[in-house]
Amino acid sequence: MFNMFDRHCCSLHRSLGIAAITIAFALFGAIDSSRARAIQTAAAVPRAIRVLRMPPTAIKLPVEGKLPSLRNATAWLNSAPLTATDLHGKVVLVEFWTYSCINWRRQLPYVRAWAEKYKDQGLVVIGVHAPEFSFEKRIENVRQAAKEIRIDYPIALDNDHAIWRDFNNEYWPALYFVDAQGKIRHHQFGEGEYEQSELIIQQLLTEAGVGNVSHELVSIIPQGAEVGADWNDLRSAENYVGYERTGNFASSGGARPDKNHEYAVPTRLNLNHWALAGDWTMGREAIVLNKSDGRIVYSFHGRDLHLVMGPAKPGTSVRFRVLIDGRPPDAAHGFDVDEQGNGTVAEPRMYQLIRQPGQIIDRQVEIEFLDSGVEVFSFTFG
Repeated sequence: MFNMFDRHCCSLHRSLGIAAITIAFALFGAIDSSRARAIQTAAAVPRAIRVLRMPPTAIKLPVEGKLPSLRNATAWLNSAPLTATDLHGKVVLVEFWTYSCINWRRQLPYVRAWAEKYKDQGLVVIGVHAPEFSFEKRIENVRQAAKEIRIDYPIALDNDHAIWRDFNNEYWPALYFVDAQGKIRHHQFGEGEYEQSELIIQQLLTEAGVGNVSHELVSIIPQGAEVGADWNDLRSAENYVGYERTGNFASSGGARPDKNHEYAVPTRLNLNHWALAGDWTMGREAIVLNKSDGRIVYSFHGRDLHLVMGPAKPGTSVRFRVLIDGRPPDAAHGFDVDEQGNGTVAEPRMYQLIRQPGQIIDRQVEIEFLDSGVEVFSFTFG
């Protein structure tokens, strides 16, 4: 049950009624009401794609609304500004994302492959970047992230969440499928349902009069942060570290909001609890290390552990070292650290610290920052 909560219900932007997130389809059943999150800058992911042949199947797709104008975008990347009028006659896939979100990161390879496969058949993919954290509002950060993870399709920056509100959206990631007449015909919240999503793209292209639409499905070989979560062994949910939304903070005396404070780690940490050691300031959104040699300790259960963080001062870097159960991670190191657990924070993003290759059990991770000035936002798992 905990796995299902983490996969399908984590990180709600605001609460939803069941009726607002449940729509039945004749062939495939109720759509997944998951919401999620995601990204880390990972190694360049190979373009290896194999395809599975699927028979064409008609899916009943009710009209859910009209494509909003998109005129409220803060700015555009990879494209001149686009509007609903510009897109008339095209099948459009609108993707809501934020670049530090792990759940979106795991969805990305499919969206990227669809954009490449169907671009010459009339599909336009638009990534609406609706930031969660303040650093994600900086256009240069988004531009750099998009370059590193090979997003070539148009990106609408939605720093004020105006487009988000126009869609009445609630989730990262979220996909909206729009037909050539500008009508929203389907949506998918959260990870998963990739075969169904691609079948819907194929059907909308066929409805638009596109000939010879392929009925094969892309099948991705993911790597790095794009590898799907190990849901069967996941017992830890995302946790923020700013005082506004954190949970299970275990340093003695609790949090000292917006004040420099010398924290200490308790002798024992229960599963999914965390603590600080050293001189930190816990702000509303993030924690900032004031002096070198500060530590974060977290008790977790999952294959992967990620930390969203960056230098508090742009252009600087912070060295860190990761230990798992008191030892260097060795083969369990994530993409952003070596076998001894050494890494460097040089830009604000999601860092993969742990990826365990063997048996998944309760573990305790310790991140020691050798320099001051790191700003930490949240933990995510997979």
